[in-house]
Amino acid sequence: MVAEPDFHGAKVAFFIDDHILVYRRDDRPDIPFPNKLDLPGGGRENRESGAECVARETFEEFGLRIAVADFEYVQTYPNWRGSGAAALFYVCRLSAHILEEIVFGDEGQGWQTMAIAEFLASDEAVPHLQAQVEAFLKS
Repeated sequence: MVAEPDFHGAKVAFFIDDHILVYRRDDRPDIPFPNKLDLPGGGRENRESGAECVARETFEEFGLRIAVADFEYVQTYPNWRGSGAAALFYVCRLSAHILEEIVFGDEGQGWQTMAIAEFLASDEAVPHLQAQVEAFLKS
C-alpha cells in the first residue's frame, strides 16, 4: 500500500457494473455543495486511514459495511477550498445485490445509482468529484 499523506477527508466511487452510487446532498445554504449529487465519504476522524474513513462514512451514510481491504486507493487531490490538507480518492466495485442492503442515513435527501456517463455529464454533481472519477477511468 502507498503511504498516505496527511488528509482531511476521503471519498469513494462505488462502481456497480456501468453505474455509480451517488446521493443528493441536503439543500441547505450552510453546507458546501447544497443539493448536489455527491459520492460517499467525508471528514477524517481520530487519525483513521483513508480506507477506514470511507468505510465508516459508507456505513453512516448507507448502512453498508464494506471491508477496509475492498477499498482501492487511487490518488490524493487538492482541497476543494483551495488550501488546507488534501483529500483521498478511492474506488470500490460492488455487486448489484448490495443495493438491497442500503439503509440510507440521515444526511442527504436520497440515493440512487446512475450511469457513469450521466454522472460525468451532470451539472448537478460535485465538480471536483466528477474530475476524480473521470481521471480514474482514463488511467
